Amino acid sequence: KYCCCFIFSLPYKNTCIISLSLSLSLSLSLSLSLLLPSLFLSLLCTIDDRVTRVAWLNRSTILYAGNDKWSIDPRVIILVNTPTQYSIMIQNVDVYDEGPYTCSVQTDNHPKTSRVHLIVQVPPQIMNISSDITVNEGSSVTLLCLAIGRPEPTVTWRHLSVKEGQGFVSEDEYLEISDIKRDQSGEYECSALNDVAAPDVRKVKITVNYPPYISKAKNTGVSVGQKGILSCEASAVPMAEFQWFKEDTRLATGLDGVRIENKGRISTLTFFNVSEKDYGNYTCVATNKLGNTNASITLYGPGAVIDGVNSASRALACLWLSGTFFAHFFIKF
Repeated sequence: KYCCCFIFSLPYKNTCIISLSLSLSLSLSLSLSLLLPSLFLSLLCTIDDRVTRVAWLNRSTILYAGNDKWSIDPRVIILVNTPTQYSIMIQNVDVYDEGPYTCSVQTDNHPKTSRVHLIVQVPPQIMNISSDITVNEGSSVTLLCLAIGRPEPTVTWRHLSVKEGQGFVSEDEYLEISDIKRDQSGEYECSALNDVAAPDVRKVKITVNYPPYISKAKNTGVSVGQKGILSCEASAVPMAEFQWFKEDTRLATGLDGVRIENKGRISTLTFFNVSEKDYGNYTCVATNKLGNTNASITLYGPGAVIDGVNSASRALACLWLSGTFFAHFFIKF
């Protein structure tokens, strides 16, 4: 019987993949897989004194016959040629080394062969992916993710900036988004998987610009002599810039005892010592390069505004109307 052992090596590790035992009356063929990157592939035949000639072949090409090298590939070298073992090595294995390898022996009676088909597997690797991109809301976006590997990897796009389990987008190298919305901004993950090794994962960030809209603006009541704050919150990309107006007059920090402070999405107008003249309507204006919006906010005295109507004025009006009605009734009768 003769034994062929096929060995491949990953960094810091040599592994015997398969051992073939065969009699002179049989010819066996098996397959093995080799995962790149690999340092070397060793092909070993165990023989005995009945063998007169021995050779290693790749497909129909002779690599080595005895001590004679037939291959012009410098990566192919002979390791052992003794009466009991015959082995060669292929260094720096790559995908082009895939295919059948045959150990052929000649005895006094007849030739004998043993074959192993080498399958080279390559972990997935993303070679080209779109860069981070900024677009205006309503635009069309195409993202690209090209990956290599053996077997050919499956490429999947997933939107990460959504709730768990809702982020699947597509299973394709190209991700196309038409009429993109602001809630479609965020990170998109490209994953290349071929079940050979862990998936290769890369991310692309999409920033969606949109004009400001004021999401929060609340009327505020405060007594004379107290501190009053009007607040205006606006969402926008890029971030909005704020301005405050009273009627047609633009307000500024330090004028008339007020301070304007902008922090991210929120702008505040602070009155340190409210006076009667401070009461009234103020306009918050939020602006970015795509547009602007505004909201009217009222600073009022205690109990002055209920559903947009001054409650004290409403009470006085009721008293005045009652008095008028009573006077009219008295004159008539």
